[in-house]
Amino acid sequence: MKKLLLITLMVFAVSVKAQEAKQNYNFSLEQAISHALTNNYSAINASRDIEISKEKKWETTAAGLPQVNAGLDYADNFILQKSLIPAEFFGGKKGEFATVAFGTTHSMAVHATLSQLIFDGSYIVALQASKTYMKFYQNAKQKSDVEIKEAVINAYGNVLLAEESIAILEKNKKTLEKTLADTKEIFKNGLIEEENVEQLQITLTTINSTLNYNKRLIEVANKMLKIILGININDNLKLTDKLDTLSVSNLDLTISQNDFFVAENVNYSMALNYEEQKQLEYKLEKARALPSLSANLNYGYNAFGNQFTFFTSNQNWLNYSNLGLSIRLPIFSSLARSSRTQQAKIAVEQAKTQRTEVEQKLKLQFANAKSEYEFSIEAYTTAKTNLNLAERIEKKQQIKFSEGLSSSFDFSEAQRQLYSAQQNYLQSMVSIINKKAALEKVINKK
Repeated sequence: MKKLLLITLMVFAVSVKAQEAKQNYNFSLEQAISHALTNNYSAINASRDIEISKEKKWETTAAGLPQVNAGLDYADNFILQKSLIPAEFFGGKKGEFATVAFGTTHSMAVHATLSQLIFDGSYIVALQASKTYMKFYQNAKQKSDVEIKEAVINAYGNVLLAEESIAILEKNKKTLEKTLADTKEIFKNGLIEEENVEQLQITLTTINSTLNYNKRLIEVANKMLKIILGININDNLKLTDKLDTLSVSNLDLTISQNDFFVAENVNYSMALNYEEQKQLEYKLEKARALPSLSANLNYGYNAFGNQFTFFTSNQNWLNYSNLGLSIRLPIFSSLARSSRTQQAKIAVEQAKTQRTEVEQKLKLQFANAKSEYEFSIEAYTTAKTNLNLAERIEKKQQIKFSEGLSSSFDFSEAQRQLYSAQQNYLQSMVSIINKKAALEKVINKK
């Protein structure tokens, strides 16, 4: 008994701790967007790419600054290399050779080198390219933010849609259950046919199935939104905005009436950036034909001995130093350098064509997004009108059905029409939000 009580307490403690570990979030749509722009996984890595590009820029810059390297070399010549010299040098016979070993068993060298690039056309181009490289990732970060914003809006709207669908279905279910109960009582009294009851049961079964589907759907939609927001899928998330409020706030036809400037779109900026990269690659290939000049200063010490006494006070160290200049002048490459230059030149023309293509596609995207947004507003107005009509028709049919003036088929048809109008209305509200987000994505300025 005591063991059972202990286990129960432990399970309860673990459960409480797990509940405490969960974080609670309450987000409006704007708060959700702000949170995602900082915590979304893609946004985090896009920011890191910018940091990497900054370090890459300094790496390129440092290549043209003074470089200092030092080293220590040690050799144990346990078998010295031997040479042959005339034996007569040592009093031997002429024509004979003696074997002689030159050198010492141990040798050590300590050295340092200071090098400096004086001129290199490739380095100058590389400096310019490093700035373009960083600009590319800055544009990529902005594009990522635009895409994240749209993703948050769509996911947020999907959750609200599922919530509203569940609320409406619950209401419809409650109303239908009451109507079904009343109809069963009327049937028991023999005033209507059993078909009327069965028709309502079919409708109720359909509502229950749709309701269960939406309950599963909202769980998936919630987790999807959490991933986009960059929070744990097990955390608690509550959305503070309502679907109807958001849809009304997004009714803004003036946004589609504004002029569209392609140059302000981040995708166009990236196309320009790509063209600039190709221009620099072309410039780099031409710079490879220029001479390069560098200088270096060397200083070091050598020590030798048949015993390892390099770190004793009586070890004799011999110093040396030299200053050198190095010039490299490309003369002839069998036209390989010319071929690379022509390839780079063609790549520039390709980049220009690609930029023109991006420009035309953006204009088409704007026209399409504008049309879709304007249509979504029209569809919303139509859906709202149709919903009001469907509610009135369903209510009239319900009264007629309860009074025996209408068949179950007519009543069920009015119900299905109402349920369809309800869903169309909800979808039209989400569509306004999503279509405006798509339009803002195209209009997005740098």
